[in-house]
Amino acid sequence: MSLPRVSIQTEDFDLSREIAALRQGQPGVGAVCSFVGTVRDRNEGDAVSTMELEHYPGMTEKSIEAMLDEAFRRFDIFGARVIHRVGLLQPLDQIVLVAVTSAHRGQSFQACEFLMDYLKTQAPFWKKEQTPAGARWVDARVSDDAALARWGIAASNA
Repeated sequence: MSLPRVSIQTEDFDLSREIAALRQGQPGVGAVCSFVGTVRDRNEGDAVSTMELEHYPGMTEKSIEAMLDEAFRRFDIFGARVIHRVGLLQPLDQIVLVAVTSAHRGQSFQACEFLMDYLKTQAPFWKKEQTPAGARWVDARVSDDAALARWGIAASNA
């Protein structure tokens, strides 16, 4: 049984298990690139005690599936997997996994970076941090929009 390409979940994920599942039955895979994003204990100079992520079930998965379709159009890749956690997270917790397989490293690196840039700016997630000054919503950064622009995609989130 193969795993879905996109999972939105509250529970943590196991990187080794996810990579093994993505590679299973793929003898042509010569490269696997993965990115794991984690909760930091500081943001914009302030201490962060927790981060809470919200999403719209169904809409979020559909949006990320479209991103994956675009990655498959742009890059010569065999497989891709995105896991994004929601709910209440603590510093050091894993938030997101992007994993990509291909015959050669260049395509895997590019597709993984493209997907992460796309996720940071276009995925419908809302993040709220708890700081000593209280709760605050996390907005997109100008640098996130610039990262997506290098792929020829305009965004104006920041």
